[in-house]
Amino acid sequence: MRDLTRPFKKGAESIAVALFIAMFGTFLLQIFARYVLNSPLGWTVELCIILYIWLVFWTSAFLLREHDHVSFNMLFLAAPPRGRRVMAIIGLACIAGAFIAGFPVIVDYVMFMRIEKAPVTRITLDYVYAIFPVFIVALIIRSVVSLWRLMRAKTCDREIAAISGELSHSDQPSSDRLMTQEPKA
Repeated sequence: MRDLTRPFKKGAESIAVALFIAMFGTFLLQIFARYVLNSPLGWTVELCIILYIWLVFWTSAFLLREHDHVSFNMLFLAAPPRGRRVMAIIGLACIAGAFIAGFPVIVDYVMFMRIEKAPVTRITLDYVYAIFPVFIVALIIRSVVSLWRLMRAKTCDREIAAISGELSHSDQPSSDRLMTQEPKA
């Protein structure tokens, strides 16, 4: 499965790098124009903000893993494995359900933003915020896939560990090693 997602991840990384380079280049142009040429360019600030918005939502949607996101999981980690599984199922179902229910309204609002334009570049704001529905779809898919894996797993320890961030995807032991592994002292 990882071999199938590797080209997609490389493509997503390339787009993120391109967004960052464009943002950084625009920022350097802004500094050069302001302090060297003594003629500030108004559009550079706006473009940096737009590129930053796209970079944040793009990387959050496609490059960050579940445990890379900020989470408050003290109660989750304190619970026994069965309790963790129940909490994970309820949490993922709530996240997926809320974003599925809100998706039409989010798309409608982004489309409504076409009546507004950025002050300097005159880019319509539907283009500026078009990345947000993409982020929501990726979050819904990620939640549904994690929920499906959690529901079908015979032993929930590996799936719960992956969801809670105790193990990264590359560090996950196989399920047979997980069951026979001795606790570390």
